[in-house]
Amino acid sequence: MTFERLLVDAEDGVATITVNRPDKLNALDRTTVREIGEAAAAVGARKDVRAVILTGAGTKAFVAGADIAEMADLDVDGARGFARAGQRAYAALEGMPQPVVAAVNGFALGGGCELALACDFIYASDTAKFGQPEVNLGVIPGFGGTQRLVRRVGIGKAREMIYTGLPVDAVEALRIGLADAVFPAAELLAKTRAAAP
Repeated sequence: MTFERLLVDAEDGVATITVNRPDKLNALDRTTVREIGEAAAAVGARKDVRAVILTGAGTKAFVAGADIAEMADLDVDGARGFARAGQRAYAALEGMPQPVVAAVNGFALGGGCELALACDFIYASDTAKFGQPEVNLGVIPGFGGTQRLVRRVGIGKAREMIYTGLPVDAVEALRIGLADAVFPAAELLAKTRAAAP
């Protein structure tokens, strides 16, 4: 299966799904969201894959959030449809039979933070930044982050992140339980692959 916005490959039983829009900081448009769900279903069905790594192309961002330029053109029904599509795609990722490790190689903001939260484990580069800045746009996390973030970091820290929109760096993410491990940026993928179950 080929994708417009994702790269998918598998080697030695480990599949890597890469959001491939580095020029847009891997921002989530409707096509990318749909393809994440499709990739989760396709890779999840593969008997030769025992673990999955999810990452973003380039060095600046894992996924820097929703594609605001595309969202600006959505009416109420379109925005609701986008949120529901994200919820379905992330539920498909969360429901994969293989363990899924997010290799967060930069900004994981908004829908990007929610994407990492839909994974079983979150490994971060030392340059990673996590946040739910949707409040700055007058909305709340729409892809399940209000529930998954609470389960990861507790209700107090989740409220702080969602209400203020302020990001946390990799060290703080590790301290509060948002990240499971932090590695030097140049070593992130190799360390993640080595740790893949």
